[in-house]
Amino acid sequence: MTLSLAPSLLISMPQLDDPNFHQTVILLCWHNPSGAFGVVVNRPLVTHGRVVVKLDPPVVTSRELKIWVGGPVEPHVSWILAGGQPGDEASGGSKITDTLYLSTSPDLLRKTLEAEAPEQMRLIVGYSGWGPGQLEAEIEASAWLISEVDKDFIFSTPAEQMWEKALRRMGADPSALTTSHGVH
Repeated sequence: MTLSLAPSLLISMPQLDDPNFHQTVILLCWHNPSGAFGVVVNRPLVTHGRVVVKLDPPVVTSRELKIWVGGPVEPHVSWILAGGQPGDEASGGSKITDTLYLSTSPDLLRKTLEAEAPEQMRLIVGYSGWGPGQLEAEIEASAWLISEVDKDFIFSTPAEQMWEKALRRMGADPSALTTSHGVH
């Protein structure tokens, strides 16, 4: 029987040569013998122009909305990562930890578009997925380090600093990392 690695943070290592995951931190939401699902939490989408969000009734907002890339799978699908206090229930969300929820709720999406959107909420497009045994093989090949989930770390650490800070929290020096295979 495979023990679930979720919830946890996956920190990419230099030997992971997929550009989709270079210096990423992933919130691993679900993991079981059928595979794994997570969202990158340190990759804001850099885009110019308009993003269309279809809600009924429509929402009009003048504020800038930061969108995050959760991974390369289904980039047309959006998720809302919401932080809260223990016992909070995100509207229509799946509980990841006592204080983190992942949702596709239109009501929660509407909140993120409002002028007074909650601070600990991110609109994420796409996700990161692994087939049966794939994540375990990548971990065995030293492609990922596994860390504890910390809601405040996710929402308060600047995206461009998150990978390095996640490694340092584990006692690793990012400048000393090299491409290698085997046990960490």
